[in-house]
Amino acid sequence: MHNRILKGALLGLALAGMSMSAQAHRGWLLPSTAMVEAKEPWVTLDGAISEGLFEFHHVPLRLDNLTITGPDGVTTKAEGAVLGKFRSTIDIRLPKDGTYRLAIVSNNVMGSYKLGGEVKRFRGVEGTPGAQVPAGATDVTTSTTHTRLETFVSANDMNDTALKPSGVGLEMVPVTNPSDLRAGEPITFRFQLDGKPLPNFPFSMVPGAVKYRGTLGELRFTTDAKGEAKFTVPDANMYWLSAKFPLETQKGPPAPGAKRYSYTATLDVLPQ
Repeated sequence: MHNRILKGALLGLALAGMSMSAQAHRGWLLPSTAMVEAKEPWVTLDGAISEGLFEFHHVPLRLDNLTITGPDGVTTKAEGAVLGKFRSTIDIRLPKDGTYRLAIVSNNVMGSYKLGGEVKRFRGVEGTPGAQVPAGATDVTTSTTHTRLETFVSANDMNDTALKPSGVGLEMVPVTNPSDLRAGEPITFRFQLDGKPLPNFPFSMVPGAVKYRGTLGELRFTTDAKGEAKFTVPDANMYWLSAKFPLETQKGPPAPGAKRYSYTATLDVLPQ
């Protein structure tokens, strides 16, 4: 069981099947802070999958595919992550002042085919050997899941260059800079799918430290006709934002040919 869950973590497939129940395992990135003010700014980033948000007690989330988009809009691959028993961790230098996007994006494929009279099933990251269908296969059915998991950090200043959407998959576009979120003050986010706004689209935010509250404390919001949501959160905390498209109406594997999209972000909300 442990190996199966860990393998799912490596591929990002575990992220696609997460629910908002209190017992669900969630994948998350956790920055040491959302705003660094220093002459030579650095941030430490942890990644894990756990039942309790921001608690290290299950399996690590690999950071092999972590990318860093800097204040100038240039995206680079993160290097030097360390894989531990319950978490992965990496120290990231922030050489330019402004806002950074730290993200793991993947396209996962699962399906089945018939070869030599036998039905075979497969799953893997799109473009890798595990997701390939061999020549001669028939009755091929596939479904794909696009996942984006991210967080944001600013060094000495804030700007919005790294916040521009890619136009691919399910994305949250911060109108309010995610390094400047405060309890009780208006926050505005926009959601879009493949570059198009998502009107009347629901998403949720769950504050950390659930074990100290005894309740999940989930906050639910919905975008307006333009795909934007303007809202407040009552308390300062580290929050886990989650959204999926299409909305889940039933459990179990996706239908053949289906496309699913999953988005999660860790957001640091400070006191007023």
